[in-house]
Amino acid sequence: MAPAIDFAAGSVLIASPDGALHQAVLEQLEGRCTNVQLAAGGAAALAQLEQGDWRFLFLDRRLPDLNAEEVRATVALRFPLVEVVMIESGAVSGPGSDHEEDGGRDRGRAACSPAGGSCAPLPAMIGDSLPMRQLYRKARLVAGRTTTVLIAGPTGCGKELVARALHQLSPRVRKPFVVVNCAAIPDSLVESELFGHARGAFTGAVQAQIGRIPAAHGGTLFLDEVGDLSLAAQAKLLRFLERREVQRLGTNDVFTVDVRVLAASHWDLAERAAKGEFREDLYYRLGVFPLQVPPLAERREDIVHLAEHVLKLLADSAKLAVPRLSPEARHMLVSHPWRGNVRELQHVMERAAILSDGNPLLGPEHICFAPSPVQGGLRVQAA
Repeated sequence: MAPAIDFAAGSVLIASPDGALHQAVLEQLEGRCTNVQLAAGGAAALAQLEQGDWRFLFLDRRLPDLNAEEVRATVALRFPLVEVVMIESGAVSGPGSDHEEDGGRDRGRAACSPAGGSCAPLPAMIGDSLPMRQLYRKARLVAGRTTTVLIAGPTGCGKELVARALHQLSPRVRKPFVVVNCAAIPDSLVESELFGHARGAFTGAVQAQIGRIPAAHGGTLFLDEVGDLSLAAQAKLLRFLERREVQRLGTNDVFTVDVRVLAASHWDLAERAAKGEFREDLYYRLGVFPLQVPPLAERREDIVHLAEHVLKLLADSAKLAVPRLSPEARHMLVSHPWRGNVRELQHVMERAAILSDGNPLLGPEHICFAPSPVQGGLRVQAA
């Protein structure tokens, strides 16, 4: 059955060549949606998405022209407000199938996968493993609220992608999304960067600056690597989170700012708070709704899909044919520990694309892994 989604909230597009599947989905949506249209394949669906204001896409896993996972990834990138519901045409009986023995009782039944509904991938994110589906579900539950979210996970796993997805899926999507890299701001400039300053507020302040927090008014403020802030800077941030008030350096004016706060850190902030390295009160302020992004090593079933996606993006940018991964190359990728997570995978695939020099088949001889901190030089791992 179709997941419990409010389909009345927008138009629905069904992408499948299977007429029986069309009918099955239409029956499930009867009385729940006023605008439903059909597309015979992936290309037709993408063309229709360009022309209309769509909210949901029912996508057949067995498209006649394009790979369904690639279509879903394209939709996530180009149409982030469209929610994708994967359906199985294989659930529709055919001649000689097991369902024929049941008198055709299962004919036309559309099986919606866990990727549909609240477990649909977040915009610009790829992966259908259980840890990722759990992340998608929690993120979608909190996306439409103003709740402060703390995104945890190792470096390179995609924490900023999650933050951007939360913004895109929120009512603030048309307002600013302001990123503050807390690890890159010197402690002496934190207050000025966050809250702004007036001209002449301190030596070198030749121009007034609005500040990152006021710049995010009405939208979303993303505090990346918040765990790297000094204790003094944490105290200033805590005061803002408690009162939502901003006072620029060099002025007496205090004004309220409406922002939704998202924070991320590769540190275990609870552990740092226990050691006195992070303010416990700030930790609880930020961690109202925690989201854990899994490392790549914990979702190995997503590795090949991610690698193929990166290869396609690289090939498109270079106007070249997309190379295929050999079975040996796939095995190497799945077996690698991926301490650098998705970012490391992107770099490995970019090197492989360069080394393949246009070869349509990418093999183990093209896979070069980055050295560990105690090693030197790139290495090619034997298959």
